[in-house]
Amino acid sequence: MRAIERLDNTTTRLKNTEKEFEAARKNALKAKRDFEAVKEKRLDLFTKAFQHIADQIGSTYKDLTKSPQFPLGGQAYLDMEDSTEPYLAGLKYHAMPPLKRFRDMEHLSGGEKTIAALALLFAIHSFKPSPFFVLDEVDAALDNVNVGRVAKYVKEHASPGMQFIVISLKAGLFQESESLVGVMRDQARMSSRVVSLDLRKYQPS
Repeated sequence: MRAIERLDNTTTRLKNTEKEFEAARKNALKAKRDFEAVKEKRLDLFTKAFQHIADQIGSTYKDLTKSPQFPLGGQAYLDMEDSTEPYLAGLKYHAMPPLKRFRDMEHLSGGEKTIAALALLFAIHSFKPSPFFVLDEVDAALDNVNVGRVAKYVKEHASPGMQFIVISLKAGLFQESESLVGVMRDQARMSSRVVSLDLRKYQPS
């Protein structure tokens, strides 16, 4: 009798174990399918964003570097180090100013790096634009020529749907704005004071 009871108990445990194993196998397969779906979606979203930015970076950099002397501007492009799973590797950003040979980014001057960084920033922003764009003293390392180029780019791309808020100490940049907001110290009140000036009424029609 004991042998039969043990056999019945063992058979019952075996059936329960088989059920648990089958349930675990199905859960594992579902988890794998869900993981692959998320992985595929992540790659798709990343690729769409990268492709858009890669398409924009060249023209954006040209706009920021072209001039009457260099009407074609410079060249810039992005590369993926791993196209299969790009988010596990890195991206290479190449920027070549007008009439300059190819060099690694770290060998560019401070102003050239700033222009390259702004081009990348504007290209990224173009993927999913926000209504406000804040630039905090991005012209610190720029000479007057490049300040003028950045000011021209900002002025051409500003619109009711994309407003630029620029913090700058250089007249070449803020004189092209539609309005000025200044912060000064009020000695009498021992506090800060804000003054503003609408420049639109002074601009030629």
